Amino acid sequence: MDETTPPELFNPLQRFGQDVRQVRLGRKLTQKHLGNATGYTDAYISMVESGKLKASEKFASGCDVAFGTNGLFAGLLRRIDEGDHPSWFVPYLKLEGKASRILTYETNLVTGIVQTEDYARAVFRVANPRASAEGIEDKVEARLRRRAVFEREAPPHLWIILHEACLRTVVGGTKVMADQLDHLLATTTSPQVELQVLPFSAGIPATSTMPFIVLRFPDSPTVLYTETRVGGRMNDSAQTVDSALDDYDLLRAHALAPDRSVALIKTLLKEYRE
Repeated sequence: MDETTPPELFNPLQRFGQDVRQVRLGRKLTQKHLGNATGYTDAYISMVESGKLKASEKFASGCDVAFGTNGLFAGLLRRIDEGDHPSWFVPYLKLEGKASRILTYETNLVTGIVQTEDYARAVFRVANPRASAEGIEDKVEARLRRRAVFEREAPPHLWIILHEACLRTVVGGTKVMADQLDHLLATTTSPQVELQVLPFSAGIPATSTMPFIVLRFPDSPTVLYTETRVGGRMNDSAQTVDSALDDYDLLRAHALAPDRSVALIKTLLKEYRE
């Protein structure tokens, strides 16, 4: 984003950053002044204003206090989160942004938080055949913004279990799949991420064949998230959550070890590239 970019071409994060910059300059504040007022560095503010980093709720609220804008920026940030997601998914997103551990199991598609841009675009095109190109791009950008949780001072620990079908189902063509698998390999180098593949050779999963996500928190109840064709559902019942955690332990036990999972992904990546 630069001074010559028409506002209508800004993505949501760029528009938010441009609004912050415009009001900051109107109040005759430097980035350092705003940083002192909000508790963030001027480098952080520069990233937000350029649209390269999603602002935190704390920063948006701090802007409202510093600018005297009465909740304007907190509201803008909330609408960024809500605008390009189904209404039933928004409560999950809010919890995902606060979780200390994210445990995911997927049966057909690579889990959303580690999808590449092209992979996500192909998924959304199939799922929303009547959507405009702009609408699809908004959804893609919203999905990529979920990665912002790893920019937190204390990022969550992510554990991913993918059924082998997720890696062999061709989404968007072989190049898209190759890039997606390459991204998965890069993701596994993070100390915050563990990835296992449940191979076809493991037979029928020892537990539910439906995808699910478990979110754990330092000082809040653990939450189970499941999804159907008509929407998502969250459940914090101790009995239901304990059952899901037992299922996850079984899946981990039957899945390939992380190093063997990486070896399988590398083999499939070579196949896609050839």
